[in-house]
Amino acid sequence: MNETTPDIEAKIAALEAALGTVNTMNSEIFYWWCTALMLAIHAGFLAYEMGASRSKNALASGIKNLLAFAFIVPTFYYVGWWIYLAFPAGLTIAEGSSAGLPWSANMGPNLTDQASGIFYAAFTLFAATTASIMSGSVIERIRMSGFTILAVCLGSVVWILGASWGWHPSGWLTTTWGLHDVGAAGCVHTVAGFFTLGVLINLGPRMGRYNADGSLNEIPGHNMPMSLIGLMLIVMGFFGFLGGCIIYTADGWLTIYNTPVTLSAFAFNTLMGVAGGMIGAYLMTRDPFWMMSGALVGVISSAPALDVYYPGLAFLISFLGGIIAPKVNDYLVMKLKIDDAVGAVAVHGVTGVYGLIMAGIFASGYANIEGPQINLMGQIMSAAVFVVLGFVPGFGLSYLLKMFGLLRVGQGVELAGLDRVEIPAKAYPEAAVPAFELSPVSPAE
Repeated sequence: MNETTPDIEAKIAALEAALGTVNTMNSEIFYWWCTALMLAIHAGFLAYEMGASRSKNALASGIKNLLAFAFIVPTFYYVGWWIYLAFPAGLTIAEGSSAGLPWSANMGPNLTDQASGIFYAAFTLFAATTASIMSGSVIERIRMSGFTILAVCLGSVVWILGASWGWHPSGWLTTTWGLHDVGAAGCVHTVAGFFTLGVLINLGPRMGRYNADGSLNEIPGHNMPMSLIGLMLIVMGFFGFLGGCIIYTADGWLTIYNTPVTLSAFAFNTLMGVAGGMIGAYLMTRDPFWMMSGALVGVISSAPALDVYYPGLAFLISFLGGIIAPKVNDYLVMKLKIDDAVGAVAVHGVTGVYGLIMAGIFASGYANIEGPQINLMGQIMSAAVFVVLGFVPGFGLSYLLKMFGLLRVGQGVELAGLDRVEIPAKAYPEAAVPAFELSPVSPAE
């Protein structure tokens, strides 16, 4: 018996509805696993910062990372997601931003909304990553309480305001100046790097870092292999991070700006960026720590235009970034006496600016859906906004904490090691040497 036209139409409608459900579920699954993979970034930060610390500070360096993550999850829920939705036009509240308020029906189990939860989760991991960028630089002398306050401010307020301005399809940096930053080199890395610089100025160097004549003393971490493994975990986690930077739709992939892209473009240029940065940093320093930090430099250098770069160009840009970043760090540490324990200002802040400028040079003329085409001046001005947005709150808040004695531990605590005061456990209890048991200075000194 032949089917009637209404029967055929009903089946087509049912198939279309089923296909829509599958596409929605695929989107949920994609961001679910991006979020899970981004957790590797935090395992990596945990390992490499503990390894970069002296053994007397190893647990304190790791625990502050865990505390930052734990505090950012709820604070980003209550404040951060709303900020992203509220301020793309500047400091005026956008229509529809109420969907990000914690009492909104979108911010909990809701069978009619299968997007808010997964995007909140992915952005929360971006927020925690941004805060973790600061954490390595300040090891071995910052108070746990002061660090947590700074991390929450950076991760749940400052960076996400920058993301609303420049990493949102309606963000004013894009619609007005043509900013293109698909991999978040600006709102994540530049903001976090210069926030860190502001904190480091007020925090000051570790005891013994500089001599009276200004000469530098090396303070090596106690476990270089742990740091290298940690940095490699961060590189792995960045595949989740960058996956979370693109939008899954039934018609294909889009960047955060709604321009078309493919996962293949991200695959080519992410791998070429990692390799270029590693090779450049290794040739410049021969230092294993900087070689692996160079992998991060490479990702950040090419991140703003991963969607359009020819892979050979991404490699070259990242290679040059790997050469530049260690030299910038040397200038900050040796000339300006900024004791950045892991080089985060250079690796993230300065490289973020470099990556934005490179996109302005080599991706100039490509179209954004909203606003002018990608252009060099727009990239430079947007980078300047991110620098100021990061540095001013970082310097101002850390200055207030310093005034109230909440920023830095006392000299006795720093000498003895933060683990003895902040953590009721020992990183290496079996390594005690009897001759040092009554000394405030650990054997690692």
